[in-house]
Amino acid sequence: MPAVEQFPIEIIAHLKSCRSVTVLTGAGISAESGVPTFREAQSGLWARFDPMQLATPQAFHKDPQLVWDWYTWRRELISASKPNPGHLALVLLEAYFQEFNLVTQNVDGMHQLAGSKQVVELHGNIFRTRCSRIGCTTTEQTLPSASLPLCPECGSYMRPDVVWFGESLPAEALQESIQAASSCDVFISVGTSSLIEPAASLPFIALQARANVLEINPQVTPLTQEAHFSMRGKAGEVLPALAAALMRGEGK
Repeated sequence: MPAVEQFPIEIIAHLKSCRSVTVLTGAGISAESGVPTFREAQSGLWARFDPMQLATPQAFHKDPQLVWDWYTWRRELISASKPNPGHLALVLLEAYFQEFNLVTQNVDGMHQLAGSKQVVELHGNIFRTRCSRIGCTTTEQTLPSASLPLCPECGSYMRPDVVWFGESLPAEALQESIQAASSCDVFISVGTSSLIEPAASLPFIALQARANVLEINPQVTPLTQEAHFSMRGKAGEVLPALAAALMRGEGK
């Protein structure tokens, strides 16, 4: 884990003095918990399938049971994983700041499982289901039945409550994310490639609004050169050290 001394004092000073923080997380933070990334979730029986061909409304219309079975398998993989220290550190940061917004591209529900409360799910949640026709959703994040369920309202097939290729992001979640990015004092990008739109635009919206932007990622991304601070490292190592630095009062 990075030592407190490894953090530029400016990072801690900005965080200590700010009122509002927005965090964006991507697949990297969940991968550290053993959750397969979208394109890694192909093995065994599913190795012969292209995930980009399964995660579409057209695929579900053609063979809803096949798509449902693939998501059942993915949910089982995720259920075997647990939140890592990066997820837990974000819970501490949420309690520390006066205003804290957590926006995630992940569909695994790990942030809520860790204890985060203010979570905006840009791409939905794999443990929720919604009607494929009228859009009503289940209210609880639970492990759905392995059998393809029917909507209690209209009898149509229920589907995973995630955003598929060719679909728009949930309008309310997107608007909340843009508002959080444009009104925060500090924006932290964690474990995201900064390639997938519209999430990739959020840190740049924060930059335009004169927020300080911190990137935490093992790899260089399109955001790296634009961010005020960019730290090479895993979320499960850097975020706990960052939370510890704040709790110890460094940077005052």
